[in-house]
Amino acid sequence: MVPESGGHEVCRVAPIQIFENGMRDTVVRGQGCVAHSANHLAGSPPICLVWIACVVIGSGVAACTRERRVATETPLLPSQAVAQTSASCRECHGDIVAAWAGTDHARANQPVEDADLAGAFDPPRAEEDGGSRFRVGRSEKGHPQMIAGDPSAGSATHPVEAVLGWKPSRQVLVPAEGGRWQAVDLAWDPARQEWFNVFGNERRHAGEWGHWTGRGMNWNSMCAHCHMTGYRKHYDAATDRYRSTWVEHGVGCIQCHGPVSATHGRRSANESKDSSGSRLAWIRDPQRAMERCAYCHARNEPLTAELPPGANYHDHFRLTLPVDPAMFWPDGQQRDEVFNWTSVMLSRMRHAGVTCTDCHDPHTTKPMLPVRNNALCLQCHSAPGQVMPDTGIEAPAIDPTAHSHHAADSTGNQCVTCHMPTTSYMVRSPRHDHGWLKPDPLLTKELGIPNACNRCHTDESVDWAIAHVTKWYGDRLESRQRARARAVAAVQAGDASAEQALLRLLASEDIAAWRATYLQLLAGRPDAPAVVSAARAALRDADPLVRASAVQVLTGESSTAAALGPSLRDPARLVRLDAAWAQAATLPAGSAVERELLDYLDLLLDQPSGRLRRGQFLANTSRLEEAEAEMRLAATWDRYSAGIHESHGRVLQALGRAGDAADAWSRAAELEPDNGELMLRAGLAYAEANRLPEAEMALRAAVERQPALHRGWYNLGLLLAQTSRRDEALETLAEAERRAPAVPEYPYAAATIHWQLGDRDRAVAAARRALAADSGFAPARTLLQQR
Repeated sequence: MVPESGGHEVCRVAPIQIFENGMRDTVVRGQGCVAHSANHLAGSPPICLVWIACVVIGSGVAACTRERRVATETPLLPSQAVAQTSASCRECHGDIVAAWAGTDHARANQPVEDADLAGAFDPPRAEEDGGSRFRVGRSEKGHPQMIAGDPSAGSATHPVEAVLGWKPSRQVLVPAEGGRWQAVDLAWDPARQEWFNVFGNERRHAGEWGHWTGRGMNWNSMCAHCHMTGYRKHYDAATDRYRSTWVEHGVGCIQCHGPVSATHGRRSANESKDSSGSRLAWIRDPQRAMERCAYCHARNEPLTAELPPGANYHDHFRLTLPVDPAMFWPDGQQRDEVFNWTSVMLSRMRHAGVTCTDCHDPHTTKPMLPVRNNALCLQCHSAPGQVMPDTGIEAPAIDPTAHSHHAADSTGNQCVTCHMPTTSYMVRSPRHDHGWLKPDPLLTKELGIPNACNRCHTDESVDWAIAHVTKWYGDRLESRQRARARAVAAVQAGDASAEQALLRLLASEDIAAWRATYLQLLAGRPDAPAVVSAARAALRDADPLVRASAVQVLTGESSTAAALGPSLRDPARLVRLDAAWAQAATLPAGSAVERELLDYLDLLLDQPSGRLRRGQFLANTSRLEEAEAEMRLAATWDRYSAGIHESHGRVLQALGRAGDAADAWSRAAELEPDNGELMLRAGLAYAEANRLPEAEMALRAAVERQPALHRGWYNLGLLLAQTSRRDEALETLAEAERRAPAVPEYPYAAATIHWQLGDRDRAVAAARRALAADSGFAPARTLLQQR
């Protein structure tokens, strides 16, 4: 008996799998209104979010065939009546309000008439902004405006109504249809008296997510939560419109302290104070007070619509951890703009008990003590060393000059120069890293991680820096920081051996945020018994971040489903939501945990990430037609997101629409030009849809992009065999076997082709190679029995 048609056909794409990581790869809200990556799912997440859209906001902000004026339905004036505003606090707390009034918090968002924009609109001028053209000036009535587009091809006039930020730059807000406000990426530098593009030289075009008309630059969704007081988004998903409201512009008193009773500060008839003080008792809890700062000073994903003052952070946000190499360097240093909170939580300083207000005045936001002479740091690190009251950990006593090996009063002798280096975001906004790490040029040489020495000594080599720090500090640099960085970098590079290093670090790590990071890096390896065991143990960790990360590791692993049951009743909403996502298909209808999950899914329906997440949930609960509609809408809203197209393809494949799935994966592959796996998936789906020329093109592209992709060579060889190009098929299969000699299917496929060609000797030799790779491989044994 002779094997038919070579014994193979091009492999089909596997059926849809549960979207295991959908709870993590969603919107990240932070401080500021800047989106760094136009193709944010293609590798580099944006500054404020992940999996968000590119879209032209109706006709209101797109170029049109004639000049016209754009308006919005959301009024600029405050629209929530409350008993207290910052102005009403002045009566009793005048000194505090006066200290706050000139800060970046107070001026985080201002009506244009209150903002100092002297010189910005006078005289009128033309500005080029990342692919957009603006005429900046004033209307006939003297109101600031920006005219976008080329007058000869059509333009739109946008009145400037408000300003984001104060120092070092001011970003303008313009109205758009549907109750929207958009943050233009042309910002005013008051010190230099010039406009500049917050994206530098990057050119962006209408239709891209990162363009100023896109949803990634939408103030209602991305900026207002951290630039306004008492903000409520009020998005109507049915009409795609906003009716946003707020109490006052900027970050005012009640944004941090919360509104208090109408009798706050007065005495009742019996001369006892009213009860408001007890409601503000959380301010004296260092952790709770810090978490209020983290509402905005963190790169995070919202779990609810708001964070009530004093509430547990993990009930309302998911913190972004240093898992994605586009956001953090492997040692935990900030790479993208992540707003400090993650770095603080990863740090030895926070573990010792240091809080935000140990260093920053909460009302002026300035350092509590001078930085230049190290007084701020020496409040704890001067001899004999401060014992931290909450932890009992003693800060080591440090002599800055002896420790730094730099002259007193020099820049190199300042603690912050070495331990809190700055990176500039939005082109002109320098931000200090808050991880307080050791400068380590050896990690620069090994892994490309920046070090503080060469940040200053730019004319010196990395080896020069290594020689000096080795001389000064010796073995003290061979620390846990190095071990973490090497293990994290290895796992991010796909090194299978890094798993054991992460497990060893996990077992000995005393900082919860790092334990959670190791677990998230181990997610995707749930079949490894040691990983499963570690994750099961971590479900009992005292920290919610760790417990939630453990749930993510165990999601999709059938043998661990029962272990996740108790997590549905976890005291932290973060953990409950991850557990509910993992068990979405079996949640009791109408249960509290299902309602909590559905509320979470409804949070971000104004963004394609929210539509994507809802589509993933519907797919996981077998509502594939509904899931496909959500994915299609997400892909329409963001044509440039590879991740959305990839997910849409998976749902289309599950619906049996192989050709449409292939088109979606091909589009995703276009957006990730180095991704061979996506091209392979597209090729397999094209073959299933019997679109063989497109299948061949995709498979060839897959191995061209990733020559080590042996499954690509194998499937290309099968397709060539099916289309009667057997000699070329044999060459291609030989390449697959060369790259993966332990896979028996590859030589066996060659054996069947040799058999069809009548070359029994080569067929037998190939079949024997298949058995050498796997002695239990039955098809090869059967072929040998037929000779």
